[in-house]
Amino acid sequence: MQAGAGAERLRVAYLVYRGNPRCGGQGVYSRHLTRELVRLGHEVTVFSGPPYPELDEGVGFVPVPSLDLYREPDPFRVPRPSEFTSATDLLEFAIMCTAGFPEPRTFTRRVKRLLSGREGEFDLVHDNQSLGSGLVGLMAAGWPLIATIHHPITVDRELDLAHADTLRRRLALRRWYGFIDMQTRVARRLPRVITVSDSSRRDIAEQLGVDRSRMSVVPVGVEEDVFRPHPEVGRVPGRIMTTASADVPMKGLVPLLEALAKVRTEREDAHLVVIGRLKETSSVPAVIDRLGLGAAVRFVSGISDDELARSYASAEVAVVPSLYEGFSLPAIEAMSCGVPLVATTGGALPEVVGADGDTALLVEPNDPGALAAAIVRLLGDAGLRARLGAAGRRRTLERFTWPVTAKLTAEQYRLLLDANPAGRAPGATC
Repeated sequence: MQAGAGAERLRVAYLVYRGNPRCGGQGVYSRHLTRELVRLGHEVTVFSGPPYPELDEGVGFVPVPSLDLYREPDPFRVPRPSEFTSATDLLEFAIMCTAGFPEPRTFTRRVKRLLSGREGEFDLVHDNQSLGSGLVGLMAAGWPLIATIHHPITVDRELDLAHADTLRRRLALRRWYGFIDMQTRVARRLPRVITVSDSSRRDIAEQLGVDRSRMSVVPVGVEEDVFRPHPEVGRVPGRIMTTASADVPMKGLVPLLEALAKVRTEREDAHLVVIGRLKETSSVPAVIDRLGLGAAVRFVSGISDDELARSYASAEVAVVPSLYEGFSLPAIEAMSCGVPLVATTGGALPEVVGADGDTALLVEPNDPGALAAAIVRLLGDAGLRARLGAAGRRRTLERFTWPVTAKLTAEQYRLLLDANPAGRAPGATC
């Protein structure tokens, strides 16, 4: 669908309610997808709430300011009276005060207002899992709208509830995840949905009630020229690496720490580098103290992609210990770097990383003993590490690249517009 090759240039309003490039996958997905869409010849303008994304040259940007109630270093802050300038601001603060999470709802209300009167500038709207009620207003006004749903957030809610140890905590979590009912209603009304794996497609259908016929799988990609082997960087004996950008039970960091304690009974040099930052309220430091791992665990955050790739190059083993994944960028980034991988079978991970023993070692989720056994096996077998690392690199190059993601996404745009009676946004012209 490159411009000049017989395909029409599309003008896309791309929505992401938080574009943080250093925490979670939304900012990563948004940056690389929009860059590759522009390289295909399309025009993309990103509408994002704070924290704002990093975007590449050629990608347009419209900030969608909010009260930014969760910003560091002052999360759950109380804004000054002068900061309240609209009813949406009041709604955002009120939902936070009642322990809810307002951003998907308030972001789409603001975007609906920003897009009003700009119908002639865009052919379609692509929402990246905000699924806020403002999207219903856009669809009612005639905007062709497609959304990416990486996985149903119902999974996050159920795993968080399963790990809550008090009634007060469970009640607070149910209130925090109150936005899911809104997202479910919006998702069911979308004419077309992109998701990232067959596993996510199945779960979205079962848990959100979205018709499977309206969903298509478009895997995400890896920047293979950045996430590549660095043979000039020496492997550090016993080094294990994981990425835990979201400090939540679903990412499986606690089972990995328990596994590390078991590994160190056989390998005293085993140590863990965690790419990510802990919340102030995290229970992980207490787990590290309980297991006596203070000198064997190091957290690193705020590094560039190139620094991340070089960090992978220093590791003998990478681990994705998640209880569930709708896809897993950390898995394919590690594989693209040629690092042998241990992953769980949670969610889409087997679909992404491949067969056990061929491109990775797979174990059941939330099983520290199985994790430890797989890690010890890899640490003790240089030939297996080399074979799995090379096979993982080949798999990512064959299946998971951002140009392919963008090409398949643009095909979904075309299907959306072909099914829209007007063929494009109201008032748009060729």
